[in-house]
Amino acid sequence: MTLRPLLVAMLAVWLAGCELLPAVPFELPSGRTTSETAAAANGCRAELPSFADDDCLLPEWVAFGLASQRGDRAWREAMLTRLEGAAAERRLARAVALSWGSQGQWDHASELYKADLSAAPVALQPLLRYWLNELEGRRAMAGRLSAAQSAQAQSEALSASLKEENADLEKKLEALTAIERSINLRQQTEE
Repeated sequence: MTLRPLLVAMLAVWLAGCELLPAVPFELPSGRTTSETAAAANGCRAELPSFADDDCLLPEWVAFGLASQRGDRAWREAMLTRLEGAAAERRLARAVALSWGSQGQWDHASELYKADLSAAPVALQPLLRYWLNELEGRRAMAGRLSAAQSAQAQSEALSASLKEENADLEKKLEALTAIERSINLRQQTEE
């Protein structure tokens, strides 16, 4: 009978939902509240990410990463021409764009991430490191897939070679069998 009050309490909590959460915004480690962070994110509309504005740093880079993931080849090529330059923020933005390109671009993206990750602001480094790790994971999976396809091709070539060898041996066996029959027939006729 103690199960019924527990179920009633769970149903009340479920029905109340977010109404039970405090109305005061949560305090973030940086000292800002969640509402202040949301307000800062709404004002961040830069098309190209930069290291300039601390309030817009993460929202701009996340938005650029999502745009890179969704972008097609034409978008990526246009963005890469706009991101020319030797500045670390430009190189890291190129790395983000290249990391969602073709497999041939992944190596270059990885090199850019590794070369300039330490030049990024401390608040941005975990995100960039996460993207680098994700890229390295995709590169490793592509490498394993390539190795598996190569092994399968070798296996198929070996199988074809063995089938050909087996067919040759069957022909030789048939020829030997025919010779043996011929010898047996001669011996029978000589007797």
